Amino acid sequence: MITGKTKVAAVIGWPVEHSLSPAIHNAAFAAAGLDYVYIPLAVPPGALAAAVAGLRAAGFVGINATLPHKVAIVPCLDALDRSAELIGAVNTVVFADGRAIGHNTDLAGFVNSLSAAGVAIAGRRTVLLGAGGAARAVAWGFLEHGAAAVTVGARDAAKAAAFAATFPAGAVTGCGWPGEAFAAALGDCDILVNCTPLGMHPRSNEEVPLDWAALNPGAAVCDLIYTPPLTTFLARARERGHLTVGGAGMLIEQGAAAYTLWTGVEAPREAMRAALDKGLGK
Repeated sequence: MITGKTKVAAVIGWPVEHSLSPAIHNAAFAAAGLDYVYIPLAVPPGALAAAVAGLRAAGFVGINATLPHKVAIVPCLDALDRSAELIGAVNTVVFADGRAIGHNTDLAGFVNSLSAAGVAIAGRRTVLLGAGGAARAVAWGFLEHGAAAVTVGARDAAKAAAFAATFPAGAVTGCGWPGEAFAAALGDCDILVNCTPLGMHPRSNEEVPLDWAALNPGAAVCDLIYTPPLTTFLARARERGHLTVGGAGMLIEQGAAAYTLWTGVEAPREAMRAALDKGLGK
């Protein structure tokens, strides 16, 4: 039962009705016996600052920020943790002691999802497809955990170069995709990650235009998309015998990190995964 003592968290976005986060977090709160509730709030871009101020004043314990608010929310906060500073975006906010602190749990979420799938990062050569915000979190995850090389491919070579230039000198290589340099990186690749929206529902039939013949046959292949759970990208990789890692694991792990920031306790991942599977119709 929700009472005046119930602690409230929320996800804000525009739109937000598609989010599975309420189901995942409410299942986790129930499994742990915590008097918390998590709600979705549709917040248009022009109302973001007022919404954050209002949620803080109303005593919310925290919020998740999804598109289009991950970068725009930064000026509304009092401070950022290291993950949010590195990535330049916030997906989780903690309200405590009158302050609003921004975090980015996507970095830890991605790294932990690979670990859960048995994929090591240290010493591995990695390739990312796409040079947007999601790729930035993945690239920093690789760098922070000792990847031997990080190459980012974008169909606009200038965009790839600009992306790489935002990291410490020499840490990330930007390549035009396709291209000879990018093909060479695929051949040396140990971990390949699709950081583009290609193949996401409702355009699930879209396929990442990758030269599969150039890819190292032993590479692990990952997709950040979780709807559908098996993208055309991952299906093609499985056909070729690659170990595959879907986006559902990252969703659970970034949510688990946010849950712990708000509650101070370890997240019940099995309950979260069951709620996600139900939401995805599995």
